[in-house]
Amino acid sequence: MNTPVWDDGNWHPLPHLEGNLEGEFCVVGLGGSGLSAILELLRLGRTVVGIDAGSVAGGAAGRNGGFLLAGAAKFYHQSVAEHGPALARRLYQATLEQIAHMQRETPEAIWPVGSLRIAASEEELQDCAAHLKALRADGFEAEPYEGPEGQGLLIPSDAAFNPLQRCRTLARQALEAGARLFENTPAHKISGQEVQTLQGCIRCQKVLVAVDGRLEHLLPELKGRVRTARLQMLATAPVARRYKRPVYRRWGYDYWQQLPDGRIALGGMRDAGGEAEWTAQNEPSDTVQHRLEALLHQLGIEAPITHRWAASVGYSANGLPIAEEVRPDVWAIGAYSGTGNVVGALLGREAAWVLHGSRRPGAVLLT
Repeated sequence: MNTPVWDDGNWHPLPHLEGNLEGEFCVVGLGGSGLSAILELLRLGRTVVGIDAGSVAGGAAGRNGGFLLAGAAKFYHQSVAEHGPALARRLYQATLEQIAHMQRETPEAIWPVGSLRIAASEEELQDCAAHLKALRADGFEAEPYEGPEGQGLLIPSDAAFNPLQRCRTLARQALEAGARLFENTPAHKISGQEVQTLQGCIRCQKVLVAVDGRLEHLLPELKGRVRTARLQMLATAPVARRYKRPVYRRWGYDYWQQLPDGRIALGGMRDAGGEAEWTAQNEPSDTVQHRLEALLHQLGIEAPITHRWAASVGYSANGLPIAEEVRPDVWAIGAYSGTGNVVGALLGREAAWVLHGSRRPGAVLLT
């Protein structure tokens, strides 16, 4: 069992690439960031070929917890301290605007309900207060929270969504706009003017590698700066309504939300797996799954477990994503440190403008 709760089984697979193609740009990776880049390039009037080693959003983009959180991977007050107030504020504002853009693109897949950060200790509760203070100081929405989930803070501008539904919708939009997309087409060799696959070749002007997990395997020059980890989740049969908003708890190591049909999607416990979770394998492990079950019982949820799944994501040392030209005319974006749904989509759009030979107005990370 390694199927995410998001998969309704209605996707019609895309073909794999056979033979040679030409296009102005090639995007490697058909997750949220790659598809956002493809759509932005199409809006700019460019021609694009997109490939993925698996299926559309078959990696972490369609196998995550379904959180749309503003900001970088670090909590806002941590970002201010580590990245500086100017960058932290600009990035937070840009991700707020990106969430709004995503709602306009795929309204049926997004639930604008906010999010909760819930403390699991007195120390974390004090940190929530610091988090709240920093957000309010810079004019961002946040409120202290106390409710059935616990104590912490409410961030009204965040959202929840179905990540796989969104990506598949974006892929359909891209195909309708003229993109050529191919599944089950791993990149074998990448240069700025050519991407070779096992059964074909794409000749182009520039390449964007939009891959999160295993990015350092695809581009070995990033080893030491990017490290792949496994994130695991499970889901239950529907239960009575308990949670209005997605919940981030225990410094983000535990997270869950209740879907519109009543099912609970719960993930985390990566720290319980220790070093074994720093792996490119994406099969669920007994150690972490048992801990997730224990958390489910701790929350008082006794419904049958219907899904278990895992995905690979990339972490960077400083919590900021990779966004750079790593080879001549080969750009890479990834290593979102577990929170790539918003930042990844934003970076995809920024990267499209860079490939186009310009700068996206308001760009934050690729300027």
